[in-house]
Amino acid sequence: MSAAGGATGGRPRVATAYGAVEGRTGPDGTAVFRGIPYAAPPVGPLRFAAPAPPEPWDGVRDAGAYGPTAPKVPYPPKFAALLADPEIPGEDCLSVNVWTPDPAPAARLPVMVWIHGGALTRGSSAVPVYDGSAFARDGVVLVSLNYRLGVLGYGLFPDAPANRGLLDQIAALEWVRDNIAAFGGDPARVTVFGESAGAISIGALLAAPRAAGLFAQAALESGAPEALHRDRVRAMVRRMASLLKTDATAAAFGATALPTLLAAQAAVLRRSSPLAGGAAFGLVTDPDTLPGDPLEAARAGGVPLLLGWTAEEYRLWLAPTGTMRLLDRLGPLAVALARRRSGKDRAAVRALRAARPGAGPADLAGQLLTDHLLRDPLRRLAGARRAAPSFLYEFAWRSGVPGLGACHALELGFVFDTLDVPEAAWLAGPDAPQALADEMHAAWVRFAVTGDPGWAPWNGSGPPKVFGGPEAKDAGEGAVKAAQEAPDLTRRALP
Repeated sequence: MSAAGGATGGRPRVATAYGAVEGRTGPDGTAVFRGIPYAAPPVGPLRFAAPAPPEPWDGVRDAGAYGPTAPKVPYPPKFAALLADPEIPGEDCLSVNVWTPDPAPAARLPVMVWIHGGALTRGSSAVPVYDGSAFARDGVVLVSLNYRLGVLGYGLFPDAPANRGLLDQIAALEWVRDNIAAFGGDPARVTVFGESAGAISIGALLAAPRAAGLFAQAALESGAPEALHRDRVRAMVRRMASLLKTDATAAAFGATALPTLLAAQAAVLRRSSPLAGGAAFGLVTDPDTLPGDPLEAARAGGVPLLLGWTAEEYRLWLAPTGTMRLLDRLGPLAVALARRRSGKDRAAVRALRAARPGAGPADLAGQLLTDHLLRDPLRRLAGARRAAPSFLYEFAWRSGVPGLGACHALELGFVFDTLDVPEAAWLAGPDAPQALADEMHAAWVRFAVTGDPGWAPWNGSGPPKVFGGPEAKDAGEGAVKAAQEAPDLTRRALP
């Protein structure tokens, strides 16, 4: 341990810019520090303000437990059975967690910063599947963070800054820049990665002037850069104001008790759907935080990107609710409605039927919508970039949970190599293949270390790299063989 770090009774200590923190040592010798504040608690006058620096502390702050989660409403029961989302009470929710193999400034290890998903309304860094121990085991410093959600982070008001959740993420990345060397990380070798809303957030970070220089490369899992029309976001605030019988302003919402505010948010969220469109909480273009279209900015950017999706994203949204059965009963009407919503022509439907000869109306409709929302924009993004490489992948392994298939978020236990965490089985089912986790986790580590996940950059045509599923037998054969011949890659970072 260096002079900046230390240990007392086997507990590692690190000095940050705001005070010393004491973490814990894992069974594999790596160190973890949880619940470190990167910004002041967003309460009182700060509820709808830009993040403010945290107050320094004297002595040593215990960093043995996750900090409070951002205020949110729970998932509906059918989704809560599949997606772990712990709730930790408290006000100091703007915090980071750090897993490191060597908390010493001289280590200069690659850094990965995880931004969780959850439709910008749910989720946190405390989800057990997001444990960063495997990344630290493999020579990467892993940072995860919380940010404000729902109306607190993304409600659009005339008297508050827009995109407050994005500003929180930028503040966390600034904390990484200023502090990660003390934990053994290299602030010049930061990779941001996120899934779903986390990936959409990274699309905005690629376009946000305030985030320039805070990371060197990025991985977007099942989320494309986007900015919602301001009216879609305003509609959520106005619906809440109507329920609360108050003005649609930050001042009025700030004077409302938090439980009352969250109850109104829960009511309006029941009328929102990621596939159907309509009003939603989301990022908007804004002169101060997001001045242009994130997708266009990402196309012009010079940051290497890892981009991908699961083969049947839509099944997470449609199968648990019985909507798949409903769409199958609707038959051709379901496909026609999805075609209209996605802007696809009849030739696209014919091509999809040819590619999936046994697919029913629900699968065809779901694929049309997820192509529109995810695959098409990510392919266009990868194909348009010239200044830096883009690596495309598809996760095709199908869950052991009946009906889920290769659904949205299924890849996360494989990326984090946390299949042994009980909550991973909620989505993956029993007996998920560890060999696939070894392969996929190794690719993410390789990307963080070298900028190359192990397959060729996308050239504008052809299939992506496929993980799992029958399609992977040939496409993934070389990568699997390489992983078998170099098994130490899944245990430490490349030199």
